[in-house]
Amino acid sequence: QIKTTMKVRILLIGLYALITVTFIYAQTLAELSVNPCSQKASCGECVAAGGVCGWCKQDNFDEGNKERCDKVENLIKVGCDYSNIINPDHDMSFVKNDEVRNAEGSDDAVQLQPQEIKIKLRPNKPYTFKTVFRQAENYPVDLYYLMDLSFSMKDDKAKLAALGVLLADSMKNITSNFRIGFGSFVDKKAMPYVSTLPRKLANPCQAGEDCVSPYGFKNQLPLDDDPREFESRVKAAKVSGNLDSPEGGFDAIMQTITCETKIGWRPNSRKMLLFSTDAGFHYAGDGKLAGIVAPNDGQCHLDSTGEYDKSLELDYPSVSQITNMINDKKVNVIFAVTKTVLDTYKSLSDVIKGSSAGELANDSSNVVDLVKDNYNKITSGIELQTQSAENVTVTFKSKCFDNETRTRSRCEGLKIGGSVEFEVTVNVDGCPKNRNEWKRSLYITPVGVNERLKIDLDLMCECDCEIEGVGVPNSVHCNSSGTFECGACSCNPGRYGKKCECDGSDLTNDDYDAACRKTNTSSVCEGKGQCICGQCDCNPRSKLKPNEKYSGNFCDCDNYSCDYDIEGKLCGGEEKGRCECGTCMCNDGFKGSDCGCAVSDETCRASNGEICNGKGTCECGRCTCNKENYRGVTCEDCPTCPGKCEVNKACVQCKLFGTGDKTQDECDANCTHVRGEETAPDDADHRTCQFKDDDDCIFYFSYEYDGPNVIAQNTKKCPEEVDILIIVLAVIGGIVAVGLALLLIWKLFTTINDRREFAKFEKEKQNAKWDAGENPIYKQATSTFKNPTYGGQS
Repeated sequence: QIKTTMKVRILLIGLYALITVTFIYAQTLAELSVNPCSQKASCGECVAAGGVCGWCKQDNFDEGNKERCDKVENLIKVGCDYSNIINPDHDMSFVKNDEVRNAEGSDDAVQLQPQEIKIKLRPNKPYTFKTVFRQAENYPVDLYYLMDLSFSMKDDKAKLAALGVLLADSMKNITSNFRIGFGSFVDKKAMPYVSTLPRKLANPCQAGEDCVSPYGFKNQLPLDDDPREFESRVKAAKVSGNLDSPEGGFDAIMQTITCETKIGWRPNSRKMLLFSTDAGFHYAGDGKLAGIVAPNDGQCHLDSTGEYDKSLELDYPSVSQITNMINDKKVNVIFAVTKTVLDTYKSLSDVIKGSSAGELANDSSNVVDLVKDNYNKITSGIELQTQSAENVTVTFKSKCFDNETRTRSRCEGLKIGGSVEFEVTVNVDGCPKNRNEWKRSLYITPVGVNERLKIDLDLMCECDCEIEGVGVPNSVHCNSSGTFECGACSCNPGRYGKKCECDGSDLTNDDYDAACRKTNTSSVCEGKGQCICGQCDCNPRSKLKPNEKYSGNFCDCDNYSCDYDIEGKLCGGEEKGRCECGTCMCNDGFKGSDCGCAVSDETCRASNGEICNGKGTCECGRCTCNKENYRGVTCEDCPTCPGKCEVNKACVQCKLFGTGDKTQDECDANCTHVRGEETAPDDADHRTCQFKDDDDCIFYFSYEYDGPNVIAQNTKKCPEEVDILIIVLAVIGGIVAVGLALLLIWKLFTTINDRREFAKFEKEKQNAKWDAGENPIYKQATSTFKNPTYGGQS
């Protein structure tokens, strides 16, 4: 049993130690996070610490171990005039703010507003502004059809030529400003992609087929507004052939996007690239099979005939290169592919923003529907994006079309002519060390739309009073050894101290340390500060409680270890006293070790002029009632005392129940101190009253002994109502029960009586002296005679 007890004790001690360590750790974390303004040496560092921080530039403010950088409310509390607190806010101005509009004549449409803003942004303080996107009507659309013209796509080419006009007419129903172009691709003209036999290079198809020599990419028709020209060029284009299944589609996509001038892309248009194939694609690294090792440079390489002339010199682009180029050039890609490779291109479209994949019919007959459906899909949704930047966070909020504000950058269900508003929040996490990065730009762009919002950021990483040329160099405030700026000294190299009073060469001088020791065996500044030039610079007690500080010549005093009054306030609070070196220094009118006692007895004087009504003693401005059952601020209340019950009765009646003698106007004017609650309080600070109302119901209310407020119970306690139906039913039931009881008694009585009579009869019958079978006095009514001569013969 002793061993068990010891184990329990050890376990409890360990648990206590664990809890203590956890508490200390949590307190430390809290101290580090509660006040982000502590220990900031300059105004710029203070401003960059967050929106709650301010810098006090007031002269001589830092004397007495006050920190110039602190929360604004703390600075005001410790005596910094608000006019001397540097606490700048954001400043935003519009550089370009054209309103959203449709394209009219030669004017370009504007879908994103604003287009450029400038924000003077304070680090660690988020700034929110609004931007609007509106889907413009008749917005310019450029559609480039990029087609695989390997031999397997022969049937598709013939069908596409017939659909060219229909495709243009269909798109013109959506926008009148439409252009269409056409390009084709096969693969690199090298083994193992195509056969390099001379006859196969001339005609890679089977005998009898009219095919052209393989090529990487060819711009057959730059973007044009004549759909019949598109039809003519598609018909004229011939198919070719290759050996392996994957094609050189990535080479073609790269050239189509990068060769903006030669393809004919307009700067302010919705760019759509329709990519059609029935095979997979080669990507970066596959070129090594043909000895092509130079990485794709992402540049335009079309010759005068529109053909890709670096096909045999540069490797295929990578997926990331294609993705970045599509994103940079704001191109919407539609992968119209056959069922066999649909899953592959769907996976590709998942990593390319603004792209989609759809199934192409065997003969490409559904091209028009694919383009229309994907265009509607692209234009019915809007997604904002921004490039990542160091220390910068951008978030988006929008109601979209469900009237619910949520954090999201994409909205669905947008229609032509419809608009959606986004709330954009920008926050910078601290100031970069490189001053050149204090001014930077970032861009917000709608996915697939060639418009953007430019945000010019000017970070507040220094205060106006710190700008070069504003401060006073070698100021007398700084012992001619530093620049006086923002109310503080920025010391020259080799000097330190609040006033630059210390020489850096004397940092290890033993005389200085000795002057900071209370006794020969004491720690420097009692371990609660630093010795600077022979004087103690005391630390605050903790970051969690910045107002609690050490003080004194040796940091041996503090302003927090004094007595607390009964309300838990140090030295009774600021209105009563202050703590100096462990002792409460009371303000005028207060006394005591905790300054909790009022010098005057006037607060104890009753209405009759007596102190505590003669029923108690006044201690520290409060009455202590010494007569039994007397209570209240001035000992004027008791169970038999009239008190304020009668005074407040009528107000409670009219205010809560609409009864009593007061009119409604009198009630509204004179009974504002009455309020209703679920129950009336019944404690030492209140007296409870009860009265019977006009309806014989009892109502309750309480009033404060030391205040005017009256709290009444919302409900009354009424006598229980008599239920007539129950009474009637009870009477009827009683009558029925009594009747049944009488019937039962009568039945019982008659049954007993009948049984007695029957028993008596039975007994008399047994005692009869004649034959019970024949009556002796009975004579039959007939006589019988016999003929003596009768022989029984008939």
